[in-house]
Amino acid sequence: MSTVAALRRTVLRARVRVALDTLALALPLGLAACALAWRVRGLADAAVVAAIAVLAAAAAIAWRGRRFDRAWLVSRLDATRRDLDDSAGLLFAEAARLRPLQRLQRARVVERLGARAMPDLRPPWSSRAIGACWLLGGAVAAAALLWPTARPQAPGSAPGAVPAIPGEPRRIEAMLEVTPPAYTGLEATRAPSLDARAPVGSTLRWMLRYAPQPDAVELVFHDGRRLALERDGESWRASERLQGPMLYRVVPHGVTGADRSPLHRLDAIPDQPPRVRVLAPGRSLTLIDDAAAPATLRFEVRDDHGVAAQARLRITRTEGTGENIRFHDHERVLAGRGERRMRVFEARLRPTDFGLQRGEDLVARLEVFDNRAPQPQLARSASVILRWPPEPVLGADGLDGLARQVLPAYFRSQRQIIIDAEALLQERPRLAADEFERRSDAIGVDQRLLRLRYGQFLGEESEGGRTLPTSDLPTSDLPTSDLPTSDQADAEAAGGADDHLHDEAHADGHDHGSADDRAGAGGTPSAPAQDHDHDHAAGPGAPPSDGFGDAGDVLETFGHTHDIPEAATLLDPQTRETLRAALREMWQSELHLRQAVPAEALPYAYRALDLIKQVQQADRIYLQRVGSQLPPIDPSRRMSGKREGIASGALPPLQATAGDAPLAAAWQALDHADADATTTALDALQAWVDEHRDRLDDPLAWLARIEETRQDPGCESCRARLRALLWSGMPRPAGGIGRRAGDGAVERRYLDALGRGEGAP
Repeated sequence: MSTVAALRRTVLRARVRVALDTLALALPLGLAACALAWRVRGLADAAVVAAIAVLAAAAAIAWRGRRFDRAWLVSRLDATRRDLDDSAGLLFAEAARLRPLQRLQRARVVERLGARAMPDLRPPWSSRAIGACWLLGGAVAAAALLWPTARPQAPGSAPGAVPAIPGEPRRIEAMLEVTPPAYTGLEATRAPSLDARAPVGSTLRWMLRYAPQPDAVELVFHDGRRLALERDGESWRASERLQGPMLYRVVPHGVTGADRSPLHRLDAIPDQPPRVRVLAPGRSLTLIDDAAAPATLRFEVRDDHGVAAQARLRITRTEGTGENIRFHDHERVLAGRGERRMRVFEARLRPTDFGLQRGEDLVARLEVFDNRAPQPQLARSASVILRWPPEPVLGADGLDGLARQVLPAYFRSQRQIIIDAEALLQERPRLAADEFERRSDAIGVDQRLLRLRYGQFLGEESEGGRTLPTSDLPTSDLPTSDLPTSDQADAEAAGGADDHLHDEAHADGHDHGSADDRAGAGGTPSAPAQDHDHDHAAGPGAPPSDGFGDAGDVLETFGHTHDIPEAATLLDPQTRETLRAALREMWQSELHLRQAVPAEALPYAYRALDLIKQVQQADRIYLQRVGSQLPPIDPSRRMSGKREGIASGALPPLQATAGDAPLAAAWQALDHADADATTTALDALQAWVDEHRDRLDDPLAWLARIEETRQDPGCESCRARLRALLWSGMPRPAGGIGRRAGDGAVERRYLDALGRGEGAP
């Protein structure tokens, strides 16, 4: 045998040693796993475990043997044979590539290897690890084989069958097939157990076999409904659609005690609606800086049986604020990505494509259906709001107070007046003169109504009312509102010197002033004009009024002072001045509209609209923070023990709810061995369960325990299980604080000290 062949044999022997060592380690563990699987799951599962164990052992052998190669052999030879001069690698080199000196050294190595026996290079056995594995595997296998099993059933018997009596029908086979609805994608299952848990809408098919054959077989449900099985050869078959959870028992005719056979349970799993989660954006309200930039919306939808492949994205754009807000709806169809139970829907929206302007919102919400048939379920996501904020407005900084929104309701009507006036000018060539004047006057009336509504925010009154005939003198030296609030003043400002209207204005007690006082060169009313003096009280030294009573007495009885309009509002001074300027422009717009000159009214109307928008953007008021004012404490009552005037703090006695009386009665009856009382209590308890199904977590468990106790009233374990359910269903009493007994030495000393007025001892 050549030297190289001997070396290869040495490597092979090392690999065999490693393989045997690995098998010695894996064999006890594999046998223990097979024994455990055979005992728990059966022979088929044990075979699967054995195959897995063999594959795992082969993989371990290959992994451990891969390091025994030529490099390992060279290193081991150099380490064990010092006479080789660390030149064992020359044995595997090609002779043609060796130099003369290397060929000479190689000849010496071959000679020295042939002179002595080849060393044993096999790795040692893993003795300790092998012993531990065999001990562990033997213990697990012994425990699995020696663990006690349930008592074997008689041949041909089925679980839950009624004990057979000679000559009576006996169930020898039972099978329940469950076919879920097609939309769930679940496969049909068949099991010898008559209990099942399936989705709502599943089709249940029973197959029972008896020997000898009974006359009829029925399924009796807990609600009293009966389902008769039809005979098919040697089998009895029936089918039912599962609509809800129920209990039932199999009752073959001619079998003694069949109506007391064990109950079987059918649980119906309802189809859950889809669950929608917003992935992007991360917040429900997103402020955008550039409406032209696209925004990404991403939704994740999950469902227990499947999500529809397409979904609807409903987009709503809001326009306006306050009560005059309008909505524009849009809709997009999105295709989902992912598997049927979890899909992701994504959309990229450009707000400008929907006409979004500053100060408006774009609200998006996803609507998606699941695959339930025949009626799919709809789910909606949370709303995602994309807001393009308006231009920042400098507010009232440094005010110590709370902000509240005001004036949101009437800041859009001025624009409609402008639109109506422009439309009237376009239709003027087609209208008669009187029709044009009538429509212009109607727009002027609308302008007057809007002006009056804004005037209320400056503390002014409505027009058209009579005042008390008190003094004509003003009530204060302070300037009053410079805004006209009467139609008579409107007529004067319009230049219509109607004596009747002028007299009626003065008869109302309102000194509106002349038209020259209110209108400047440009027709704009001047600020100092006093056109809202109610003359509620006479000043010092004023002459007596011609009225029927003293001015002070009349004011005290009937009047109200608001000679300072600013005191009647909560607007900041800058906003009041802006609103006052808007009212001046409205006055001029109304003046020209009532004179049938809408073209001259439009500039004033536009300026009024701009001022109103400024007021709208500064629609905040500030209220001073006020602390709570608690009533003062009466120190004379402290530590006195007197309870006069104090309501009783005693709690009413706890009483059981009348509707829960069957629970208490059943609890007491189950604690005694009286069969009649137990039967009566169980009947009442079953009626209570049927009435309060929504209150209980698992009503079928209650019915099963009641039936179990009814069949065997002497079963202590059955009573204990039913009492446990009763305890979980009883209402919790309201908590209370018990009164102190007060009969101890310390308590008596304390109360005596309180009675003597000495305070605490």
